[in-house]
Amino acid sequence: MRLTSFTDYGLRMLMRMANEPKRAFSTSELSEEFGLSRHHLAKIIQKLASGGIIVTRRGGGGGAMLAHDAGEISLGQVVRVLEQDQALVECLAADGGACSIDGRCKLKARLRNAESAFLRELDQTNLADIALAPVSDAIDHT
Repeated sequence: MRLTSFTDYGLRMLMRMANEPKRAFSTSELSEEFGLSRHHLAKIIQKLASGGIIVTRRGGGGGAMLAHDAGEISLGQVVRVLEQDQALVECLAADGGACSIDGRCKLKARLRNAESAFLRELDQTNLADIALAPVSDAIDHT
């Protein structure tokens, strides 16, 4: 399985937020930290907010923060929200794609099962499990 860069950055952002769950992060701050355009990051934030994973507030002291405790947000849930419109292969798209062997293909069901197994595995891990360690903890002082 390959996740889109959209999902990759969404996961990175959530890992960062899980490290400081009570703090609101501004789009510009996260954009600078991850070297990503504010516009692209705003799209990720919008998708996560519409999926109920984060909440956003405008104005001074505003920003984005986790909508729930990091231990309650599974990676499978996040990937489902961020990859919602990304079919593993064309024939698994909502419209069924344009496949000349549909109806005779034995691959489609196996790919659907593999995708389900992948997401079930991600459901076993939550954001608290992968939260970034504080920078001071990551430095080796030996």
